[in-house]
Amino acid sequence: MAKWWRSLRTAIQSPQQPLSPPQPFQSSRYHTIQAIPREVVGSRVSAREREQGRIPAVVFSQSLLDINPSNRYTSRKRLLTTEKKQIQAILKSVELPFFCSTTFPLQIRAGTGSSVLLESGTVLPIKIHRDEKTGKILNLVFAWADEGTEMKVDVPVVFKGEENCPGLKKGGHLKMMRSTLKYLCPAEHIPQKIEVDISNLDIEDGLFMRDIEVHSSLKLLSKNENMPVCKIVATNLDTPESAALNLESPEPAEKQPVECL
Repeated sequence: MAKWWRSLRTAIQSPQQPLSPPQPFQSSRYHTIQAIPREVVGSRVSAREREQGRIPAVVFSQSLLDINPSNRYTSRKRLLTTEKKQIQAILKSVELPFFCSTTFPLQIRAGTGSSVLLESGTVLPIKIHRDEKTGKILNLVFAWADEGTEMKVDVPVVFKGEENCPGLKKGGHLKMMRSTLKYLCPAEHIPQKIEVDISNLDIEDGLFMRDIEVHSSLKLLSKNENMPVCKIVATNLDTPESAALNLESPEPAEKQPVECL
């Protein structure tokens, strides 16, 4: 493949989300996604691209997804082709569900092997389309996430402090009601994840959306901030009902195979 496909940034740093008090996020460097323009569209063309080790993609303003048509605009919509090996390397490094809460630099070249840079910017992945049978990536959807742009982002919730949680030490169980929280974020302040500290929770204690501390520039997109995020519940494995509850409990949030929406 062309040299520019292999010119990747391999230093992956995870932006840290301070919870108390909230502080500005540190800048981080990720893989730079390389792409070329895609002028011809259609299912046959896309299939041929995938056979040749490429993945069709599109990038546009997130406003195109707005429910209100008057808020939509099509500026900077770009049809692109990306390199399959690079996308797979990024997914392996960042992992789901954090891929769609991570911004990436994007460079659009004039063509395969070209040193001519047509356009560049920062993008946020918002959708991975996969084949229902094979799971192979069919195409990618990105949104422009340049500095100053406000983005609606489903941020994954990761729980910490289990080892010090009084309720868990007493035999309680962590019941997780939310795997993500939706925020309106400035593009430069998108958190890769929200860490929820449960180290002080006893049995029957819980945390609500209003309790989660994030950067002051983030706005929770929920009509009810009193919705629960998690709760420590009592468990008694001596009863069939409690045993069933324990077996049906979800995996920790950081291990859930949540797909981008």
